[in-house]
Amino acid sequence: MCEANAYLYRNGEEELILEDVDIMRPEDGKYYLCSITGEQKVVEAGIREISLVNHKIVLEKK
Repeated sequence: MCEANAYLYRNGEEELILEDVDIMRPEDGKYYLCSITGEQKVVEAGIREISLVNHKIVLEKK
């Protein structure tokens, strides 16, 4: 599987916000995330780091 977990970086820590992310797309300064189970989140943040090998997306509040 190629899904990734999405985290929000704040106060020096990474907080898990969505597991098994399949879709991530920018929408008006925010990011739309959708998991393989259909769970959806919209996060107002920028990309801090994406690690494809570790299946990890880290977003950070602007």
